[in-house]
Amino acid sequence: MRQGSGHRISQPRLCLSFVARCVMSVFGALLLAGCSIFSPVENNMRVAVIDQIPMSTPQQSRGDATLLVLPPAINPIYDTTRMAYQAQPHQIDYFSKHEWGATPAQMLQPLLAQTFERTQLFRAVATPPYFGPYSYGLRTEILEFAQDFTSSPARFHLALRLQLVDGRSNRIIASRMIALQEPLIEQTPTAGVVAANKATASALEQTVYFIFEQIAQSDPSQADRARFSPEHHPGK
Repeated sequence: MRQGSGHRISQPRLCLSFVARCVMSVFGALLLAGCSIFSPVENNMRVAVIDQIPMSTPQQSRGDATLLVLPPAINPIYDTTRMAYQAQPHQIDYFSKHEWGATPAQMLQPLLAQTFERTQLFRAVATPPYFGPYSYGLRTEILEFAQDFTSSPARFHLALRLQLVDGRSNRIIASRMIALQEPLIEQTPTAGVVAANKATASALEQTVYFIFEQIAQSDPSQADRARFSPEHHPGK
């Protein structure tokens, strides 16, 4: 009788003891692996953006024309978020711990639209998807977008091809190449980002003046609105 009663009491205790040991084992394993479970994953990647536009742009009275800023085409070498640099002639490499927040083309298009909106020359500045009529289209191609450490000082190279297109006939009104080399204050990827922003702002300013000149020449009715002071013209 007593043995039977003792057997009935000890069985639950054995079960509870076994469960407790399992719980403690699992808890201990979690503590040992705590760094990988509860600690944030270390990420050494540095993400940079191009977000600088010209400090000032010519301000004009608003006209009736619409400008469509098309998505920039880009050299496939630079069509990536990887940050390109050149340490040897005829060779492109990419930084392992620094990258762009978007591709150069994706970063450039909204900056183009924002810059032209500030000029107030156009009734509207549109970007795709846009299915309405437009007076002018701006095509851009990024030919070069990389840090160059083969020169002294190191430089950021930015090269663009621009085309102004008639919106009605799709005829190319004018085209231009812009090639800039912005010095780096030091030979680091961070300094390259600063130089890239400066070069982009300068390219945007030159783009604005180029478009203004071509519109004034192709459409006399826009000449007064597109007039600007030669002393403020970039590159002159």
